[in-house]
Amino acid sequence: MSTGKSKLDTGLVRELASILRDADLSEVEVEHDGLRIRVSKPAATVATYTAAPAPAAPVIASPAGMTTETAPPAETNAVPANAVTSPMVGTVYFASEPGADPFVSIGDKVKKGQTLMLVEAMKTFNPVEAPHDGTVTAILASDAQPVEFGEPLIVLE
Repeated sequence: MSTGKSKLDTGLVRELASILRDADLSEVEVEHDGLRIRVSKPAATVATYTAAPAPAAPVIASPAGMTTETAPPAETNAVPANAVTSPMVGTVYFASEPGADPFVSIGDKVKKGQTLMLVEAMKTFNPVEAPHDGTVTAILASDAQPVEFGEPLIVLE
């Protein structure tokens, strides 16, 4: 079977594989005289772990011999009722630029629509505004910290 192109140089493929391994790359591709060669490593297997199930609520025997369950313990990471949460996954910033005064501090009174912080995602800075008038009672994240969608960042009472 002849395609009119020169025979594949296996030495070149081996050299590319060597570069891939030595440079710890996942893929290398070259194109020369209309011949394109791509050498890639298979994707690494990622180990996943699952948490053990939470223990069941303790069972207490009542005097009549009946059993009842106690209420499950309160969640320790509950979102405060008046928390302003992150609207997206990104990085939170509490000032407009490094070294600048923060938008708000604990104890500050804020008006609805006032900028509380910025969440940067995809190189875009998105202002997070106060949903209502109130006083900043807690700041739950630190400047330049990665945040998740719905993560509480500021408590506004």
